[in-house]
Amino acid sequence: MTNSNTRTGTGDVDPAVRAELARLRDSIDNIDAAVVHMLAERFKCTQQVGRLKAVHQLPPADPAREASQIARLRRLAENAKLDPAFAEKLLGFIIAEVIRHHERIADDTANGSVSAPPTTEDDTSRPGE
Repeated sequence: MTNSNTRTGTGDVDPAVRAELARLRDSIDNIDAAVVHMLAERFKCTQQVGRLKAVHQLPPADPAREASQIARLRRLAENAKLDPAFAEKLLGFIIAEVIRHHERIADDTANGSVSAPPTTEDDTSRPGE
């Protein structure tokens, strides 16, 4: 079925529809860039947390904090009309990555070595991730 508002007689997409798609996609691209930059800032902070934990021999994971953050994010998602299960999965992925970074920082600190902050490309084959 063809919508007369979206296709011309030749089967091409109406230029107005193309323009609206381009406008919406530009907005999506801008949001994606903002998300990447915000995640980078978040990981800079969590790297500092990891170093602090390592120096004071605190465990890389904090299950009580993680549970609290997940509950908080679920509430935020509900208020924003975003699927809370999706938000929880996203935060779970981020938390797993943060813990992996904290474990590496703790190992490096225990071994007396200082390494560059881990990237998400490092050691992605760890079970459970």
